[in-house]
Amino acid sequence: MQREAIECVVAGRDSVVVLPTGGGKSLCYQVPAVTMPGMAVVVSPLIFLMKDQVDGLAECGIPAARLDGSLSYEERADVVSRMRRQTLKLLYVAPERLVTDNFAELLQQIPISLFAIDEAHCISIWGHDFRPEYRQLGKLKELFPDTAVHAYTATATERVRRDIAQQLRLERPAVIVGSFDRPNLVYQTQRRHNLLSQVSAVIDRHKHESGIIYCIRRTDVDELCADLARRGYSVTPYHAGMSNDDRKRSQDAFFEERANIMVATVAFGMGIDKSNVRYVVHAGMPKSLEHYQQESGRAGRDGLEAECCILYSGGDYGTWRLIMRDMEPEPKEAALAMLSQMYGYCTGITCRHRAILDHFGQKLDTHDCRACDVCLGNLDCLEDSLPTAQTILSCVLLLGERFGGEYTSLVLTGSKEDRILTNRHDKLSTYGLLAGFSRRIVRDWVEQLVAQGYLDKVGEYNVLKVAESGRQALQGKVTPRLLKPAERAARKARAAIVGWQGVDAGLFEELRQLRRRLAEEKRVPAYVVFSDAALRDMARQKPTTTEGFLEVNGVGEKKCEQYAQVFLRVIIQYRRLEQDHAPR
Repeated sequence: MQREAIECVVAGRDSVVVLPTGGGKSLCYQVPAVTMPGMAVVVSPLIFLMKDQVDGLAECGIPAARLDGSLSYEERADVVSRMRRQTLKLLYVAPERLVTDNFAELLQQIPISLFAIDEAHCISIWGHDFRPEYRQLGKLKELFPDTAVHAYTATATERVRRDIAQQLRLERPAVIVGSFDRPNLVYQTQRRHNLLSQVSAVIDRHKHESGIIYCIRRTDVDELCADLARRGYSVTPYHAGMSNDDRKRSQDAFFEERANIMVATVAFGMGIDKSNVRYVVHAGMPKSLEHYQQESGRAGRDGLEAECCILYSGGDYGTWRLIMRDMEPEPKEAALAMLSQMYGYCTGITCRHRAILDHFGQKLDTHDCRACDVCLGNLDCLEDSLPTAQTILSCVLLLGERFGGEYTSLVLTGSKEDRILTNRHDKLSTYGLLAGFSRRIVRDWVEQLVAQGYLDKVGEYNVLKVAESGRQALQGKVTPRLLKPAERAARKARAAIVGWQGVDAGLFEELRQLRRRLAEEKRVPAYVVFSDAALRDMARQKPTTTEGFLEVNGVGEKKCEQYAQVFLRVIIQYRRLEQDHAPR
């Protein structure tokens, strides 16, 4: 949908553009900004987002700058001077600066080509990251009535899209919504039982590659980061409880690939353009599918395969409810509904890509996505799940529908805990009927019945109640589905097969080290030099001339001028050694 979005900008028509993370929203305003007369003004919520974008544009030879509180007086004066001389094509600013009287007066003296509002969901109280300062941007149409305003976001339901247009006072805006599907992302969910081992298993599948691990609470970040460091992993933390300097050091270490793993709360990540994140792990359940779409979407922005794994537990539901306790009634009700949908996703056994698309009102155009734990065969269903489901539902009824999932699982597996014996629940006919399975497996089955609507959770303590469909299951009229561990070998994700096809892994690693050294010299993130996709294509084509280098995916005239000589030298040397060691 980039073409349609760019055409709106060129035509001067207001627009709301929703493209998935990694879907190329920035190009939708950067390309026309370069070609149109005047300067484009881009609103961005965080300083590091602005710096990231400006660094990337500078690498491409495009005159861009940012104005924010981290700049010195001299640096700000230089940017204002470039604005007055009309030598800038893009200017990045924070929302609160843009609508101040002095700055608005300055802009009114300069030809403005367009306004681009990045992370536009922040303007809506129904968005997943509402920021009050964004509400002031409705003044733009009043101050600049003849300049088009364009809103960009990765996740916005129809309700949020309408609110964005209304708050920004857009005039007959075009609403462009791309596909929410990210086929290169391989989704999986696992019940959390040994966090450190489960996280380590994901990291070990991606040795020396960049990854993000999200935790719900700051203390979780500190503890997991310390545990991983003790195991010898290259990690760095990030959360709002750290000082600005410490957060910047962590972020720089991750972007410059001095640390492979970022362990963070959701305070980290909005709009980051690090293209070579190969995995995102949620060490706790996200609080909505909107958040998960945004956070998991930070993986694989270069279009290559990436792994997205949720490690969840029923306790995460309670943690989020506690965090939401002080919210206003209406937003809280909506937030709890989204939390329930997220829990249903985690415990469900529907294709993960299909479940996400269904949530956003779109359809998957294939029966088998070949990119999630369900479709890859990592999950399997019991051949005859009805008797097991009926046992669980019967136990809930025999317990008087007065207990939660954990207690019910203890009864079903024949626990000898004092509370079970004191309540005489060891005398129930369902006591110990599922003793042949671990308590964790039975607990999972309980949650799967909840997710499929056969059981309901009620009240503050999530007491189980048998729903109407559960009573139908007890009568054998409907059959729930329950998971069992897969017995056959899991298939390899389609994206993983395609992504490394024909790539010389040894050369790729040498080029990756070269990229890191160049990035350190330039003091920019490594992916600003070249993406992983570009390096893989170099290691696939192995060009030896400037003309051949220009054929590599991600190499343009400017990049060729800057880097051809140094990268070709490594490739030629590698090929020469390869020939010397070839059997004769």
